[in-house]
Amino acid sequence: MTAPKSTDVFDPAKRSAVMARVRSRDTKPELLLRRLLTDLGARYRLHRKDLPGSPDVAMPGRQLAIFVHGCFWHGHDCPRGSRVPKANRDYWLAKVARNVARDARNRTDLAAGGWRVETVWECEMKDREGLKGRLAKLLDETPRA
Repeated sequence: MTAPKSTDVFDPAKRSAVMARVRSRDTKPELLLRRLLTDLGARYRLHRKDLPGSPDVAMPGRQLAIFVHGCFWHGHDCPRGSRVPKANRDYWLAKVARNVARDARNRTDLAAGGWRVETVWECEMKDREGLKGRLAKLLDETPRA
């Protein structure tokens, strides 16, 4: 009996190479967020492994954790995030659902530890001035301890 034919357009080695290039740290949206926070005079730490979910940006003195999420990978309700690939649809629906569940668990765990949690979505990066205003307001609401 032969194995079922894959719907993937790449062979497994090529798919592995493609997926290995998908960055999880220092992405363009993350770098932009960090630049805006620096412009606002904020001090922060990156990818704190001792916190649930390793927030992209953590401000311990403010007890503030910020995640930068890609709309597709984390199931945002914007046009880009609600898109589901036609190929291997069931896999992608399950994958994104697992990511959403993990994100919710991390938010809950951080909140239980006294952290305020914010999510910045990839699509929000288009309006840089609006995002900078949101960040400035967020920093004003969470003064340093």
